[in-house]
Amino acid sequence: MTTSLSFSPFEDSLMATLASRFKRSSVFALSAVYIALAGCAVGPDYQRPTNALSATFHADTLLQQRVGESPAPSLDTWWAGFNDPELNRIVQRALDQNLDLAKSFARIEQARAVARQAGAIRLPQGALDGKAVRQRQSTESSQGQIGSTFPGYDRNQTLETLGVGASWEADLAGGLKRGEEAALAEAQAAEASHVGVRISVAAEAADAYFRIRGAQQRLAVAQDQVTTQNALLDLIKDRMSMGLATHREQAQAEALVLQARATLPPLRTELTTQLNRLDVLMGAQPGTYALALQSSPPHYDVPRISDAQGPADLLRRRPDVIAAERRLAASNARIGAAIAEYYPSVSLSGLLGFDTAHSGQLFTSSAFQPQAILGLHWRLFDFGRVDAEVAQAKGANAEALAEYRLAMLKATEDVENAIVTLVELEQQRQDVSAEVAAHQTARDAAQDAYKGGAVSLVEVLDEDRQLLVSRDQLAQLHANDARAAVATFRALGGGWPWTIKDDVAERD
Repeated sequence: MTTSLSFSPFEDSLMATLASRFKRSSVFALSAVYIALAGCAVGPDYQRPTNALSATFHADTLLQQRVGESPAPSLDTWWAGFNDPELNRIVQRALDQNLDLAKSFARIEQARAVARQAGAIRLPQGALDGKAVRQRQSTESSQGQIGSTFPGYDRNQTLETLGVGASWEADLAGGLKRGEEAALAEAQAAEASHVGVRISVAAEAADAYFRIRGAQQRLAVAQDQVTTQNALLDLIKDRMSMGLATHREQAQAEALVLQARATLPPLRTELTTQLNRLDVLMGAQPGTYALALQSSPPHYDVPRISDAQGPADLLRRRPDVIAAERRLAASNARIGAAIAEYYPSVSLSGLLGFDTAHSGQLFTSSAFQPQAILGLHWRLFDFGRVDAEVAQAKGANAEALAEYRLAMLKATEDVENAIVTLVELEQQRQDVSAEVAAHQTARDAAQDAYKGGAVSLVEVLDEDRQLLVSRDQLAQLHANDARAAVATFRALGGGWPWTIKDDVAERD
């Protein structure tokens, strides 16, 4: 008689999966032996992606045409190129005291500790365990009921245990090695991110400083304008006393004085907020260093910026690009760590110990209790869990690759935009400077003509208005020109000592 077995569709699918996994496991077993003998690790070896960036920036021609008296400073300490001792002190104080830098350094320490832990897992582990227990056994327990039937049974017992053990997991497929590679790459990414915070802190401190100087210069212009308008008002009052001016002219002059005074509160607000911002950047309570900056005279030069670096050097110097590349390397290593779960893991353990229930007999041959353990763990089937982990790791790697390429593009975009802004602002500043000189000449001529009765007060007031606008714009442009230079240095990754030998991304 023939007996046939029938299975449900689910059972057929399950049996097919188990058969496929069993065949694949056999292949993995043979592969694991080969890997152990060859000392390799599963998963793809990391290859740094190539880039197709041009050799120079498109805005290089503008940078070469830029006019400036100061030479190009070193990118490591670009703030020294402004020839402003006060700026140098502020940037250095911010780098020494900034709390964001302290936070990022703490993250470096954490990442380094994780990397050390990942390396320590691959090494043998040892432990010493000892225990001494004094107990009075219950005669109602299962052991007490049995023991109490024997002559000489003593309910008061002392249990002593002492052992020295060691264990080691054989990294057959290299999963632990890949995990260490990923942790090291993440630590390097944390170091690069710390450098990025350093660059941002230096640039933010300089930007706040130049905004303060710009507000101070604009306040000085506004105060001069108030003084000038008051002098003109006094002149009109004198002319009225002699019957040479009208009440309409006096009202116009008074309105212009009030208009000049109205520009002061927003400028004072800008000055105070930027002083507070700078204090926080320097890790101090707002108002700590304000008095020193208000009393020191503003003087700085906008330096040249070297056009020797191209996009290739930018990718080595920009911390955000370096960090993205290191995260890409870490995600690549995690693919190998996930693939290693397909293979068996073998662990070796040993114990040399003593165990006795009689006090004073711990270190005797009869109490000696050695152990040797060979462990094997193999995930024969897990309903696709490892497959999903590998797919997840590959997806994370693809995402990291896209982030790296995006970081490169954004870095070049930052540089191009910063250079164009810097050059165009400097050209605008030169034009407005000539405009101020022309308005000053026209205003002086109009006032002299008004004193002689050749022109009306309306022409004098109009020249005053135009002069005020152009002088305020010039003071603002002078500060913005310096801020644009800071933004360019920041975009180039300046602010930390870098050479190709020290390139974080070279540490593979």
